[in-house]
Amino acid sequence: MAIECLVLGAGQEVGKSCVVVTIGGKRIMFDCGMHMGYHDCNRYPDFARILAAAPETTDFTSAISCVIITHFHLDHIGALPYFTEVCGYHGPIYMTYPTKALAPLMLEDYRKVMVDQRGEEEQYSYEDILRCMKKVIPVDLKQTIQVNRDLVIRAYYAGHYLSKLKVLGAAMVYAKVGDAAMVYTGDYNMTPDRHLGAAQIERLKLDLLITESTYAKTIRDSKHAREREFLKAVHKCVSEGGKVLIPTFALGRAQELCILLDDYWERMNLKIPIYFSAGLTIQANMYYKMLIGWTSQKIKDSYTVQNPFDFKHVCHFERSFINDPGPCVLFATPGMISGGFSLEVFKRWATSDKNLVTLPGYCVAGTIGHKLMSGKPTRIDIDKDTHVDVRCQIHQLSFSPHTDSKGIMDLTEFLSPNHVILVHGEKPQMAFLKDRIESELGMSCYYPANNETVSIPTTQNMKISATEKFITNCAALQARDSLQKSDLISSIHLSGVNEDERLAEGILLMEKSKAPKILCEDEFLKLLGTDRHSVQFEPLLPSRIEEAEAAIVDDLTSE
Repeated sequence: MAIECLVLGAGQEVGKSCVVVTIGGKRIMFDCGMHMGYHDCNRYPDFARILAAAPETTDFTSAISCVIITHFHLDHIGALPYFTEVCGYHGPIYMTYPTKALAPLMLEDYRKVMVDQRGEEEQYSYEDILRCMKKVIPVDLKQTIQVNRDLVIRAYYAGHYLSKLKVLGAAMVYAKVGDAAMVYTGDYNMTPDRHLGAAQIERLKLDLLITESTYAKTIRDSKHAREREFLKAVHKCVSEGGKVLIPTFALGRAQELCILLDDYWERMNLKIPIYFSAGLTIQANMYYKMLIGWTSQKIKDSYTVQNPFDFKHVCHFERSFINDPGPCVLFATPGMISGGFSLEVFKRWATSDKNLVTLPGYCVAGTIGHKLMSGKPTRIDIDKDTHVDVRCQIHQLSFSPHTDSKGIMDLTEFLSPNHVILVHGEKPQMAFLKDRIESELGMSCYYPANNETVSIPTTQNMKISATEKFITNCAALQARDSLQKSDLISSIHLSGVNEDERLAEGILLMEKSKAPKILCEDEFLKLLGTDRHSVQFEPLLPSRIEEAEAAIVDDLTSE
């Protein structure tokens, strides 16, 4: 039996995570994301390949046992309404309670940006989003779900967080069919800090681990140092009269950085305004307040005194403020400057050398953010008719909630799977990490491209009973062996092994419709109703005799 992994997204790239795994005849889709850098057919996974891999059916509901979404980021959930409402998948969809609550906000915000502001053709409607979410079955962490008679899944805390605030509801997923088992990590973080612990998962017996590898070659410095650097850059800009643009998605990183800046503004007694760009983040904050139990212990402890999402220094931004004089800090969606209001503000503010654009996380290829991270461009072409002269300061900080290379190695070593598949990373870095995993951990590792399939062999355990006589013989031989070799720990083997290591010999009997069992040789003969037979033989060994030796032999034989 083998596990088949069809990578429909995040294969040798970051974006549109989607892996379809066939395990024990059950097909599971892990994540259903979109790529922020594409605006054509490459934006979504090539779902037609699922049916090509499942010739026994012609519809997605029959082809897939379930869909599992690890968290609410668009590169993991952005294509889900399209898959359910346009492609027609109507089977079970699993995600945590916070993911189900927050996903519609992310999906609708991006839909409005693409359709209402960029004028793109609508891929799915707001009603499609609502219908899609009605199909979702919410789960708790460590809750065991029996999807069907054979398939069991369980979610674990993924530690996917920034500095003080985790991505609500982010989960790793364990799946098991029969003896075959695997874990799909989604996005996670293994680095503990003063506010949050690392990802939390049990030590499991796994055939396969599918892990993200966004920072496959990076070992990040401390979160404290990154926080200080970020605050220093922002404070320096506004104190010199500049404006700070922080392009970010409305959920997760926005709340994290708002907490950080709000605390700093309070300590420094600063009066410069900090703005949200849209009511979406205010709505998201409401959900964070409602789901306070899913946040860090630090946040939960402070909640009894004051809700940390009731910001003192952060307020709503009106479009009319764009050209206002004076310094300010603005959180504008979407992240990566992939369109929407963040792009509109960028076009206005990037032309002044007093202003600052700070990019707090990874930006996928094809976005304005990625172009800014790739160097200090003096001009950026927005489209064929629009370009921006870039004179502003560019500041990149890794406030990414992804683990670094040490975290990936730590988790892989802890879980000790037989095989590893890397997704959600860039090809050169993935190749480097693959070599490390194989050389340092001794595990087979793969990093397939999009639309490639990897076949993973699995071990099949078999329950075998033993007769009372066989067990008695084992015990007697073990007692004798321990007297002779008190310092040697032996394991039970069937026949055909070194005499020094063998404790007992037996015969494995496998009968149709009966459980296999081990019995002694005489028991087997009695079962067959036959006596023991012996066969004697003499080996004939050909040899080469030199002439002198042949003469001696002739003399001996002639006597």
